[in-house]
Amino acid sequence: MTLSTDRTDRTGRAPAAGARSSAELIAAESGVLAHNYHPLPVVIAGAEGVWMEDVEGRRYLDMLAGYSALNFGHRHPALVEAAHRQLDELTLTSRAFHNDRLAAFAEGLAELTGLDMTLPMNTGVEAVESGIKVARKWAYDVKGVAPDRATIVVAADNFHGRTTTVVGFSTDPVARNGFGPYAPGFRVVPFNDLAAMEAAVDETTAAVLIEPIQGEAGVLIPDDGYLTGVRELTRRAGALFIADEIQSGLGRTGTTLAVDHESVLPDVLLLGKALGGGIVPVSAVVARREVLSVLHPGQHGSTFGGNPLAAAVGGAVIGLLRTGEYQRRAAELGEVLRDGLTALTGQGVVGFRSRGLWAGVDVDPSIGTGREISERLMREGVLVKDTHGSTLRLAPPLTITRGELEWALSRLAAVLAS
Repeated sequence: MTLSTDRTDRTGRAPAAGARSSAELIAAESGVLAHNYHPLPVVIAGAEGVWMEDVEGRRYLDMLAGYSALNFGHRHPALVEAAHRQLDELTLTSRAFHNDRLAAFAEGLAELTGLDMTLPMNTGVEAVESGIKVARKWAYDVKGVAPDRATIVVAADNFHGRTTTVVGFSTDPVARNGFGPYAPGFRVVPFNDLAAMEAAVDETTAAVLIEPIQGEAGVLIPDDGYLTGVRELTRRAGALFIADEIQSGLGRTGTTLAVDHESVLPDVLLLGKALGGGIVPVSAVVARREVLSVLHPGQHGSTFGGNPLAAAVGGAVIGLLRTGEYQRRAAELGEVLRDGLTALTGQGVVGFRSRGLWAGVDVDPSIGTGREISERLMREGVLVKDTHGSTLRLAPPLTITRGELEWALSRLAAVLAS
């Protein structure tokens, strides 16, 4: 299949007269932005669906989807309509007042997840920090842990964000080193190791906090039964099971949540990224009533958390997921992705892990680093991102077609062959 990536695209527009080129904009950024990212050398100016367009009018198939923030593609019509409609009415009140969108959003999220109450926040790491606070407060108020003694068990190779608390229990030296002193109260055990987790859990344990699938680590999928084991272990220990589904949730793996693959219901879910539809930052802690009820006025908050614009867009995202269409698409096209990567194994791919429309692909280091392969794919009209050496992350919008997915795989095959 041949898909055009030249400037004769959906809009037909040419770069504006006098507009700065990609090279000029990249150079300008390097002088005024903190160098906390190393983006690919492409400057995006427009996007729709699964396609992005740079300032020179070249098109690229988006195979990253904003790390799952764009599960429904760029500018999904239903989500854009919800945002436009709300922009004409009300955007922010702060939580000093009620707003007419928040109740429906919270009710919808509770219904979608099978839990009871919602704590709305903005970014993913805010949801993680909020989940940590809630778990500690629950440990003191409900479990009876002595003051300031609560512990939380986490997994090695985790990625829960980059605040000072979170990097303190990261095992990634790039994320962690140079930002201490670190907050106490965390115990790190290997991922996918129930015995090690059980040894770390004791009477002080407030919660076990894990990603059901570790995305930043390279889409690491635990053995069947691991999530069920975590659920049973925490139940026996009288601790909370907190599932960070900020990347894995909301349709990405072929089910609404990654924990659904084992029919597990955690005590606390952390959601974000796709919840904002790629339009506004929206995150949430969704939990059992007994857990979130430990918070009282003044103990936690957010000026923008639960704002009407976020609630309107988040509510529209929930509406899309209620149909089940996107979960089915991720499951069905996930088989196409898996089959395509299986065919490339031994042809430049040395291994991969996939679930739904999400894959970590290990490329033969003799062919190139993940960064080098990403740059070659960019020149072929496909945008991905590397992680940890020679691993690529593939996570296209769930709106991608079979033909577009197969075309992206053919471009990967060509790059590996070259």
